[in-house]
Amino acid sequence: MNEATIRLDGVTKTFGRQVAVQDIDLVLHPGECVGLVGHNGAGKSTLIKLMLGLIRPSAGTVRTLGGDPAGAEAGRARAALGYLPENVAFQPAMTGAETLAFYARLKRQDVRANAGLLARVGLAGAARRRVGTYSKGMRQRLGLAQALLGQPRALLLDEPTSGLDPAARQEFYEILRALRDAGACVLLSSHALAELEGQVDRVVVMDRGRKMADGSLSALRRLAGIRPRLRIRLAEAPRAVVNGPDDWAGWSPLPGGLLETVCDEADLPGLLRDLPPEVTEVDIVRPSLDDVYAAFLRREGDA
Repeated sequence: MNEATIRLDGVTKTFGRQVAVQDIDLVLHPGECVGLVGHNGAGKSTLIKLMLGLIRPSAGTVRTLGGDPAGAEAGRARAALGYLPENVAFQPAMTGAETLAFYARLKRQDVRANAGLLARVGLAGAARRRVGTYSKGMRQRLGLAQALLGQPRALLLDEPTSGLDPAARQEFYEILRALRDAGACVLLSSHALAELEGQVDRVVVMDRGRKMADGSLSALRRLAGIRPRLRIRLAEAPRAVVNGPDDWAGWSPLPGGLLETVCDEADLPGLLRDLPPEVTEVDIVRPSLDDVYAAFLRREGDA
């Protein structure tokens, strides 16, 4: 694996007596997209602010693009960072083009590239409109444009698809995939768990300031102990089959004339191979990210 883009070692952050994040070890690499999930107050936004150098850790170390993001040389690292906060806000009297030009100058970027960037996020036709007339989704697009200034090596996005319609979300993820394929590191903090499936390489699960799990969705399924379900439909009445041969032991009838069994992922190929000819429909139902997240929360609550 390439050298880490962002690395946290034993990081704790407290605000008075409140522990916001506790003993976090986390490594983000170039060319990967990582989902950061957890309920409100889990510590996601605090982690992002630590990576940006907006706050300092109470214990442990943070390295962003090879340096201390809150140190004396932080300016150069921040020029290669893109950040979209959860509640993005801009000066309503400025136009979209003026707003992006302001941020480009702050990052010492060539403003001549701004028109293409606004077109990339779907705001070319609204560039001369005042931001105060923008919808929430349009403001979010403008926020994404400012985060993309300067072809950042790392993108830290907090609830980035809030306010975007389905088409805009698809376009947003296409942009992220292109950045990831070009070698950028992308961190997505989101409550939209179902939306993250298929979009991220790894998922980091946070709860009450602690990292509960970190891995691919398939790895988290195994860690959570949730098994896939195999559903089938039969040409003949399922009741007769379930009450018949022992071959169907372990299968349960479902509404709509379906049968279901729960199995290990490794057993699926054999089960599919051995299905009899009277099976007319097959569906594999794997645990979703919502299922996995709920399982980790239950486990934490039982601890």
